[in-house]
Amino acid sequence: MAAPEAWRARSCWFCEVAAATTMEATSREAAPAKSSASGPNAPPALFELCGRAVSAHMGVLESGVWALPGPILQSILPLLNIYYLERIEETALKKGLSTQAIWRRLWDELMKTRPSSLESVTCWRAKFMEAFFSHVLRGTIDVSSDRRLCDQRFSPLLHSSRHVRQLTICNMLQGATELVAEPNRRVLETLASSLHTLKFRHLLFSDVAAQQSLRQLLHQLIHHGAVSQVSLYSWPVPESALFILILTMSAGFWQPGPGGPPCRLCGEASRGRAPSRDEGSLLLGSRRPRRDAAERCAAALMASRRKSEAKQMPRAAPATRVTRRSTQESLTAGGTDLKRELHPPATSHEAPGTKRPPSAPAATSSASSSTSSYKRAPASSAPQPKPLKRFKRAAGKKGARTRQGPGAESEDLYDFVFIVAGEKEDGEEMEIGEVACGALDGSDPSCLGLPALEASQRFRSISTLELFTVPLSTEAALTLCHLLSSWVSLESLTLSYNGLGSNIFRLLDSLRALSGQAGCRLRALHLSDLFSPLPILELTRAIVRALPLLRVLSIRVDHPSQRDNPGVPGNAGPPSLIIGDEEIPENCLEQLEMGFPRGAQPAPLLCSVLKASGSLQQLSLDSATFASPQDFGLVLQTLKEYNLALKRLSFHDMNLADCQSEVLFLLQNLTLQEITFSFCRLFEKRPAQFLPEMVAAMKGNSTLKGLRLPGNRLGNAGLLALADVFSEDSSSSLCQLDISSNCIKPDGLLEFAKRLERWGRGAFGHLRLFQNWLDQDAVTAREAIRRLRATCHVVSDSWDSSQAFADYVSTM
Repeated sequence: MAAPEAWRARSCWFCEVAAATTMEATSREAAPAKSSASGPNAPPALFELCGRAVSAHMGVLESGVWALPGPILQSILPLLNIYYLERIEETALKKGLSTQAIWRRLWDELMKTRPSSLESVTCWRAKFMEAFFSHVLRGTIDVSSDRRLCDQRFSPLLHSSRHVRQLTICNMLQGATELVAEPNRRVLETLASSLHTLKFRHLLFSDVAAQQSLRQLLHQLIHHGAVSQVSLYSWPVPESALFILILTMSAGFWQPGPGGPPCRLCGEASRGRAPSRDEGSLLLGSRRPRRDAAERCAAALMASRRKSEAKQMPRAAPATRVTRRSTQESLTAGGTDLKRELHPPATSHEAPGTKRPPSAPAATSSASSSTSSYKRAPASSAPQPKPLKRFKRAAGKKGARTRQGPGAESEDLYDFVFIVAGEKEDGEEMEIGEVACGALDGSDPSCLGLPALEASQRFRSISTLELFTVPLSTEAALTLCHLLSSWVSLESLTLSYNGLGSNIFRLLDSLRALSGQAGCRLRALHLSDLFSPLPILELTRAIVRALPLLRVLSIRVDHPSQRDNPGVPGNAGPPSLIIGDEEIPENCLEQLEMGFPRGAQPAPLLCSVLKASGSLQQLSLDSATFASPQDFGLVLQTLKEYNLALKRLSFHDMNLADCQSEVLFLLQNLTLQEITFSFCRLFEKRPAQFLPEMVAAMKGNSTLKGLRLPGNRLGNAGLLALADVFSEDSSSSLCQLDISSNCIKPDGLLEFAKRLERWGRGAFGHLRLFQNWLDQDAVTAREAIRRLRATCHVVSDSWDSSQAFADYVSTM
């Protein structure tokens, strides 16, 4: 046929023209023209015109362009649109060409944002295509506005989807409906194999259609895909139905929504019904329209709580026993309005002289489980959501709810999360507080009125769950804890500022139950909050006892609990009432990070944790305060005797001015490889005597590789004293030094550089100089840094010390 011959002719013609113009361009570079026509407004060169023509006809000439010599291809690459530039990547690499600079320029010109300084971009192509996918999905970029983004032969979403490793869904679930639409079926299939992390940020209330789309999206990406991490960020007022939906789907549970299409991948026939016209219909009637599972989870418990509260308030009496029939009636009649259930009206205060019910927030939670050592749950110092008063274990032989008709599916999500079940006799009752706050021994979830999940069908689940600034109500915490108790695939859990309060006992209960499951993989737990009903060290002891196979534990509490000050009347009793006095069994902790609230911490409790953590390799203590230097010395002595594998030790925001002998003891430890004293006021007292002692200890330590001293007011004199560590008679092998925020001036830094040159120790690694007073003499500072870079890798910044001082004074 004539078409292939014409194509070959065009390719040969372009190769000849391109070669000629390349030679012409090379000669012009060797002898620049003196004509004024070479300015920015000059007409494009012949080669550029040819390149644009080839870019416009890549559908015909693509294979011919791939076969071009490397020098010619290198000049054509910047003229291609993003689709052909992405397709030619493999060919360019084979010819020794890199497209990273082109993708970086595209990022700067089209995305117009700077990556974080903490982010190390290894592939600008993947970063650009991932961001491009998100912008197109949300409609925040117009592909027709730039010829480099527009090509009718390619679908922007489909072409960029294979580079997406992380997808963020914001606000009202924008993008979820588009991804599950039939025209984007191939996009969703590609995402299922490429996407690893799914993030939710700043979610708002969403409609039923958006939640149905999200349900299908999560089923495809998690249950049949490769998503291994789900993170939720900044959700000040979580919508209960949506939150429970995300949690249950992440844990591997799946139920098609009302009227939802069948799943093509699992072959499950759709048993969903068309949405009821009356969304405020009854929740549990087997012959009546029902809400989707997540909505019923939230509404049913809220209805039960309001029912119980309504009985207590008018009578101003202790909690009333709720019969099985009244419990079921409250669950049945409580679902009249979802928004009303999610935001119940405020109740009036109790009458004076009224006896507070046992489960009231201001009182300690009852914990009468016979198999638990947790006797009482102290009240949190922070306002907590009002817990459920009474919850009846229901469904004896007479009152058991029967399911009839084709709509009674046994794997209904509600059935294995929040149904009122159990074969118990009439009159048997139980408080939720007694189990959720007290039964921390991994007891059967059915004691909460929640059937076990093992009998229900489960799909693939994620391995990493992160909740950042997502307040957890009683219902949400109960859902999370019930799911955690059998979430064996979970490897890392992060709960950051979720307002757990007394729900921390439920969390401990579920973690203990999870630890007893065969195949439990949980190895990392990150927990932080403003308040905790337990002192942080007691909470740490409880966690390591519940999870002896944990490898990484990071825990932080910003404000002390009432029990941190036992002198205050009304505080809880001794720790034995909460966690017991028995010894902590040996655990597998390798990394322990603790952020303490203000107030002195009992050193024996910390030592008990350290003694049981023989595999500990990294320890970080933030804002820890001890009653005396002797207590701090006791901790260090415990580290030396019991933690022989410890390599990294970090102290931040601790007053160690009176612990100089303990600091010297640490610097003489021949097992530590890295020590950090960050804002520890090391040189506040006796600097003239302490600095030489510190340098002498470091000169004799041949195992210490890194020393970080930011924020200790080292000054020029202290920096010059540290220079002696690198002298000829030193056996130190220090290769990383951080002296940021130490009031160092340019002349002191220059003298430090000269001493290193004089001793000729060679390159010793990294030197960090952030936020020092180097702007006072820019010329001297540049000279000092130039000299230092011949010895080590210097990391500095252009910090304005005068402005920083003004900001500091303005906040005083």
